[in-house]
Amino acid sequence: MTSEGSAQGPANAPMIDWELAVRLGAKLAGDGPRILASEATACVDELRAGAEKSSALVREFTGLVAAENTAPVLVVDRAGWVRANVDALKSISAPALETIAQRHGGPGALAQAVGSRVTGAEVGAMLGFLAGKVLGQFDPFHEAPGEAGRLLLVAPNVVHVEQQLDVDPRDFRLWVCLHEETHRVQFTAVPWMRAHLRAEIDTIVGSVKPEAAEMIGDAVKRIAEGITGRGEVSLIDLFATPEQRAVIERVTGVMSLLEGHADVVMDGVGPEVIPSVEHIRERFNQRRQGVGTLDRILRRLLGLDRKMAQYRDGAVFVRECVATVGMDGFNAVWAEPENLPSMTEIHDPAAWVRRVHG
Repeated sequence: MTSEGSAQGPANAPMIDWELAVRLGAKLAGDGPRILASEATACVDELRAGAEKSSALVREFTGLVAAENTAPVLVVDRAGWVRANVDALKSISAPALETIAQRHGGPGALAQAVGSRVTGAEVGAMLGFLAGKVLGQFDPFHEAPGEAGRLLLVAPNVVHVEQQLDVDPRDFRLWVCLHEETHRVQFTAVPWMRAHLRAEIDTIVGSVKPEAAEMIGDAVKRIAEGITGRGEVSLIDLFATPEQRAVIERVTGVMSLLEGHADVVMDGVGPEVIPSVEHIRERFNQRRQGVGTLDRILRRLLGLDRKMAQYRDGAVFVRECVATVGMDGFNAVWAEPENLPSMTEIHDPAAWVRRVHG
């Protein structure tokens, strides 16, 4: 039971209407392409088989050995992806919401009911846009007994993109699985990674200052600059304090490593098992640029431009380190948190090699 002044506020009303976020996100995301039931079943089966096959391929290429049966693979639709990410956001944001409620005692019941729906709608709109873009995702924040996260593969999006790119479906599905399975291996073969990343996220969330209302005017200005293309802006930056930005930079370094490493693995393993991998990569890189003005605006505001840079910069970092010290030498990056690259080192791989390997 939650008392007044807690993260739930008056009468146990949540500060964010999470269920509204789920409903709106699922509605905005839509169902995806219309295909025959037999085709949908075949896609689901191929994605599951691709994830299983990819596990051994990733292990052989990287030398990382992941514990078995510690992170389940779930093939989901867009609504399922929205639900999973709402659950993750709810868990991550809980400390900040608790802090805000304790400092302010919670708003009145009517104001909180309205505010929670507004915020829930904003979260739902964001997830509804992303739910049509994401092919797969490893969720390291999923908590379940005996599980170290879970891997989500979004079947309708895989079908949509393979149709859009006009690539071989069987090859494309395995290619996607190679990338996402690499993330599962990263978090299950490196047991401290989940706790380290969660601690960094908790630091950002825990340092939220509820008194930051005076920053709203500046935030509106920066959003306008982002929409008109006159400035580089991501929503994650809008209310970040200097302390939060320092942690965000560290997290960005880690995510660049993880995403770049996954891209290197999928391209390194791909030619051996995916005949059309070069064609897939060429077409897929074109897709990553965004397809229209509105799409590019939303990508900028949601930080997806930064996400694309993570793939590119992280892959260059991994390739240059492996070329210098070999895969075994590069794998020192997984030994302890102190060996993770900073953003400066992501752009200067030789600096990481000097620091870690002397």
